Amino acid sequence: MTDKPNLHPSIVSMVSLGASIAANHPSMGLCQVSKLRELGIPEHQIDTVIEVARHIRDEAGDRLDAAFDAEAGTPATSEPAAEGGCCGSSEPEPEPASTGDCCGTTASGQSCC
Repeated sequence: MTDKPNLHPSIVSMVSLGASIAANHPSMGLCQVSKLRELGIPEHQIDTVIEVARHIRDEAGDRLDAAFDAEAGTPATSEPAAEGGCCGSSEPEPEPASTGDCCGTTASGQSCC
């Protein structure tokens, strides 16, 4: 068995923060924010993780709502997060079997992939 190097604690905390926010975890990732600050991670990098995670969370919610409304035959309950394709891109949605990337940007222009 070969030992694999562990991820740096800052990377683990960033991933955990993003996942906590995107999943609406009750902890909200607050302990990861504290850990990142203790590790000296710049606030703008923490803000980027938060922005991307919120964008993904909000987009997922909008898509689930739209799919529910379509299946239930009910009027749309909210405005879609973006026009066109995924992550606000103007490209059409890829087919489920597609190998193409689905990558867009947040409101501030931060890439979500």
